[in-house]
Amino acid sequence: MCGIVGAVAQRDVAEILVEGLRRLEYRGYDSAGVAVINNAELSSTRRVGKVQELSSALDAAPLSGGTGIAHTRWATHGEPSERNAHPHQSQGDIAVVHNGIIENHNKLREMLKGLGYRFASDTDTEVICHLVHHELKSHKTLLAAVQVTVKQLEGAYGTVVIDRRDGERMIVARSGSPLVIGYGLGENFVASDQLALLPVTRSFSFLEEGDVAEVTRRSVAIYDVDGNAVEREVKESDVTHDAGDKGEYRHYMLKEIYEQPLALSRTIEGRIANKQVLDTAFGDNASEFLKDIKHVQIIACGTSYHAGMAARYWLEDWAGVSCNVEIASEFRYRKSHMFPNSLLVTISQSGETADTLAALRLAKEMGYTATMTICNSAGSSLVRESDMAYMMKAGAEIGVASTKAFTVQLAGLLMLTAVIGRHNGMSADIQAKITQSLQSMPAKVEQALGLDSAIAELAEDFADKHHALFLGRGDQYPIAMEGALKLKEISYIHAEAYASGELKHGPLALIDADMPVIVVAPNNELLEKLKSNVEEVRARGGLMYVFADVDAEFKSDDTMKVIQVPHCDEFMAALIYTIPMQLLSYHVALIKGTDVDQPRNLAKSVTVE
Repeated sequence: MCGIVGAVAQRDVAEILVEGLRRLEYRGYDSAGVAVINNAELSSTRRVGKVQELSSALDAAPLSGGTGIAHTRWATHGEPSERNAHPHQSQGDIAVVHNGIIENHNKLREMLKGLGYRFASDTDTEVICHLVHHELKSHKTLLAAVQVTVKQLEGAYGTVVIDRRDGERMIVARSGSPLVIGYGLGENFVASDQLALLPVTRSFSFLEEGDVAEVTRRSVAIYDVDGNAVEREVKESDVTHDAGDKGEYRHYMLKEIYEQPLALSRTIEGRIANKQVLDTAFGDNASEFLKDIKHVQIIACGTSYHAGMAARYWLEDWAGVSCNVEIASEFRYRKSHMFPNSLLVTISQSGETADTLAALRLAKEMGYTATMTICNSAGSSLVRESDMAYMMKAGAEIGVASTKAFTVQLAGLLMLTAVIGRHNGMSADIQAKITQSLQSMPAKVEQALGLDSAIAELAEDFADKHHALFLGRGDQYPIAMEGALKLKEISYIHAEAYASGELKHGPLALIDADMPVIVVAPNNELLEKLKSNVEEVRARGGLMYVFADVDAEFKSDDTMKVIQVPHCDEFMAALIYTIPMQLLSYHVALIKGTDVDQPRNLAKSVTVE
């Protein structure tokens, strides 16, 4: 959520800033703005809506200048409006963009009002620019003023500050919200995501927690939380960004659904040998970290949490270790018990999910034996701060509703199950079956994608629906949860998921002819139990949509529509049954006419609590 781009150059930077914002549109936002310094004059343009609205405004009234900042805002404090859009200014001198939440903004606002500052917005961000302006009255440099300012802030921030009276530099500060510096020739840049800067540089360094940096055209100076000068490694990025090209597909989401066989092939490549998953899939020192693990604690949010829920069944059933799975925002705010020989696993596509990152830091203080992240972003905070990392290699995911990241997470967690299981006595036969299943996944997903047209036809039944119920048993229960989440995310249909055995404990009260019930039914040891649950729904007049194994012996009739899913083994069933759930949500969203790739109120990378 929210995007930051900044530049200090000899050339005009407004177009660079706007292009950077375009490359961050997938993160989710409601307004956009840019501020540029030219000949000691600060000029700004802000618009509600898409970046294109800002771009059109700049076409009509261009901004010139070599130093500038830009931002896409996802509202936290104050409604989406032009007055609340970033950049914010103080006295026409200071301009600020900010990601995160300043928790003590009310106290600071009252203090600043007492000093004579007038507030033009409802945002928490505006206190930053007024504070910097105030501190400059008693500090000689913008750097010093920002360093003193951030000491007064409570909460999370990734912020960039410019001063029209000192237009040759930007000051950048990071606490809890990611920022990256991009290095050019005679020009330097800053952004909340390196993807924004790929057209102008591929050399990056990532700010650490508490860092403040002074960025000019020719130099970058970084200071840690104590004000000491530090060096942060500069790395060359090999990231490719295909956000500008949907190819033959109508939406990024559909493109990414169809990219799953390739993404799975990439994530598996080089990580299996001799019918075993290699420990090095999780890092060079993974064997040492994993050899004594007896308990796994998984921390995640949203879709990633559902992946962890599925993995709990696998780790306990096949690897023989206990496993807890918890939502990150809950874990970090309660007292929890840590078991001996425990591995903490965080799951995040972006690697910057605020609650998950905070939970990792808490876990490290608690003394977990080791920490691991399953992540898609090599330079992210979770990767840098974990002992081990499973790099997903899923490629850029632009659609807000996660698809290929989820299935690659499942594949990575299945690999983790195999490795931990091997260290805990898993039989060679089970190991071989898991690796064979992993290697077969891309082809099986291709088969499942063949259901697209049948699901598109079925989706028409949902045109007038406002509620839906998803059912699954065992490791299919988290897949039902993920199916419900996808449907509500992009079609705005209220959807809930239940473990099928829970029907008789309350949810049956919801069943009627207007409540579609979606069932995932692989041919496993729980199939007969599931069939009994289906009959409970049928007896109460419910209309069911059953995604069933070809051998499960479900037949369509007036009360039940059956979509036959290609047969698959138990090790890949959760992943394969995810595919029809994704396609169903996509086609229902098309029928509903919603914004599939950028659904209302949501953001791709959630970097605030």
